[in-house]
Amino acid sequence: MVTHFDNRINEVLVMPVYVYALLVVVAAVALAGGFGVAYLLLRSRQSDGSHVLELKAQQTLLEAETQAKEKLLEAKEDAVKVRTAAEQEAREYRAQSQQIEKRLLQKEENLDRKGEDLNRRERELGNQQKALDEIKAKLEESYRQQEKELQRVANMTRQEAQGILMAQVEQDLRNEVARKVREAELSARDESERRAREIVTESIQRVAADQTAEVSVSVLPLPTDELKGRIIGKEGRNIRALQQATGIDLIVDDTPEAVIISGFDPVRREVARVALNKLIVDGRIHPARIEEIVAKSRQEVLQRVKEEGEGAVLELGLQGLHPEVVRHLGILRFRTSYGQQVLNHSKEVAYLAAMMASEIGADVRIAKLSGLLHDIGKAIDHEVEGSHAVIGADLLQRHSVPAQVVHAVRAHHYDEEPHSIEALLLIAADAISAARPGARRESLEAYVKRLEKLEEIANSFQGVQQSYAIQAGREVRILVKPEQIDDSAAQLMARDIAKRIESELSFPGQIRVTVVRETRAVEYAK
Repeated sequence: MVTHFDNRINEVLVMPVYVYALLVVVAAVALAGGFGVAYLLLRSRQSDGSHVLELKAQQTLLEAETQAKEKLLEAKEDAVKVRTAAEQEAREYRAQSQQIEKRLLQKEENLDRKGEDLNRRERELGNQQKALDEIKAKLEESYRQQEKELQRVANMTRQEAQGILMAQVEQDLRNEVARKVREAELSARDESERRAREIVTESIQRVAADQTAEVSVSVLPLPTDELKGRIIGKEGRNIRALQQATGIDLIVDDTPEAVIISGFDPVRREVARVALNKLIVDGRIHPARIEEIVAKSRQEVLQRVKEEGEGAVLELGLQGLHPEVVRHLGILRFRTSYGQQVLNHSKEVAYLAAMMASEIGADVRIAKLSGLLHDIGKAIDHEVEGSHAVIGADLLQRHSVPAQVVHAVRAHHYDEEPHSIEALLLIAADAISAARPGARRESLEAYVKRLEKLEEIANSFQGVQQSYAIQAGREVRILVKPEQIDDSAAQLMARDIAKRIESELSFPGQIRVTVVRETRAVEYAK
């Protein structure tokens, strides 16, 4: 930019010279013209010899000189003006150029300072990078030294340590999963009603049809199908009278020569069966006769219940029980469980428990009484909510049965922890009676296969030490290795095994999955 202003100033200063030279040329041309004219006039005079022409030529020459001088003066004046204006413009341009040059110098100085700052910072960054590299090298060296020292102290390689860390991380993840599962279970309590309905529905679907039928259905054979119409009566009045009098549903369907008596109360079902059988034999079936026969049948059944209870007590030599206990015991004659009559099962358990008690020196009467009464809750479990073991224990406690018997009955399905020898004997005798081949409606081959499958499913899980299918396959007990399975993992294992059993096995009722984890600390004194 400075060069541009210098060139501009030079152009302004040179311009007056050009103008002056131009004016001189013009004056010279005018003067030359004047001399040319004079020369021509002189030539004319020489040729013509005229004096007048000479005078005119001189005059013309003078005029030409005068005009040339005037033009020259004008040219000088114009040149001075132009030079003055050019010098003024040059001074202005020079002042501007100086200001611009000053600003450029300042910018250049600023750029130099910034460049020096950048260089200084670059040097500082370089020094810092070197310092960081040195620190990094020292840290890496320290890390290698520490790693070597850790390997020496721990007596393991890097890969082994990584394996331990991975196992620890996996264990932490399993604990976190178990915690999340427990939180999910706790939050699910807010939906208890919906979940309860689902559980009941699933339980109903899982219970075998035979088991459902044997608990709630009795079948009365008929001599001919013609009797179905007489049982129903005109516009259904006879069957309605029967249902109202007995409190039991009668189902007359396409089943050939049979009527289905449906209800959860075994005594009422028996009353309805006896009454209907008498009506068929009598032949007179109408509402008044139905009420009369039902009343008589009820008295007969209640008397039979009493006799069955007293007979069981006398058979086992356990006299002195409260009449209500004896009555409820007789009701078990009409109650079945998995095809096994509960009263016969109770007597069998009583005999087994008494024999084992006599062998080991336990209280034979307490063991026998516990065996006979252990399922008494099944006589009223359709009327009272809860486990039949708890229901039976509460019933016995209200009728002054010995506390040892009450405890054994309550604990025979682990509703409370057994803490007496008689209670443990009852648990063993109950399992033996229920597991006896032929005791229930299940073939020996199917029974054995189901127990083997239960143990096979349990043993397929990692960390399982031993597994046992007990209580006729109603429970599987699993012992795990405590160094591999912690408490949280044990909870997850129980859930996973239960899911596997549900998906792979078909079974009546429910199967209890118990995972046992035991830690033992052993030291030797020398």
